[in-house]
Amino acid sequence: MPAKKVIYQFKITLKDIKPPIWRRIQVPSTYTFWDLHSAIQDAMGWLDYHLHEFSIKDMNRNKLAFGTPTKSDDFTLPYHLLPGWKHKISKYINLSTPSFLYVYDFGDDWNHAIKLEKVLPVEEGVRYPRCIGGKRNSPPEDCGGTPGYERMLEVLADRENTEYESTREWVDSMKRGHFDPEEFTPSQVVFDDPQERFKSDFQQL
Repeated sequence: MPAKKVIYQFKITLKDIKPPIWRRIQVPSTYTFWDLHSAIQDAMGWLDYHLHEFSIKDMNRNKLAFGTPTKSDDFTLPYHLLPGWKHKISKYINLSTPSFLYVYDFGDDWNHAIKLEKVLPVEEGVRYPRCIGGKRNSPPEDCGGTPGYERMLEVLADRENTEYESTREWVDSMKRGHFDPEEFTPSQVVFDDPQERFKSDFQQL
């Protein structure tokens, strides 16, 4: 008899930025790491331009890593990266081992602390995944990681800065609208179909 599907509630916090930028999402327990990656991208406002990796510790405290294996010489890793679409999160994540790490963009190096907060029954009539909470807008892509983001906010806070106009034009273009670092509305998050995203991006794999 197949296991009953339940819902995993995660809190995702972007590390090294204060005040914190975070999201709370609920996803089906049947999700793979690729599916979870897709949901995090949408909830955080990332555009999935770059490589990513989940890392967890197994029962023997060994590191397990899931992501998109690549043969690029630019990203030679000292460990084996497992294809995220082949591994379900329920096999590795539970309330006994609830915390793990998600890294997006190995250049800007956005580190996200993820914690499984609850395992819940499926609510009738609710469409998953869904975002039920969060604070603050996410940084734009390719802004230079945490130091670059902090510098960008300093410039945007000073209209007299000689870089203000060019920075405002750039960030609004990247965010496809006026960028307010404090603005975030959970109900406005739109989630893509992770399988359609996979087919579009990785048909060759």
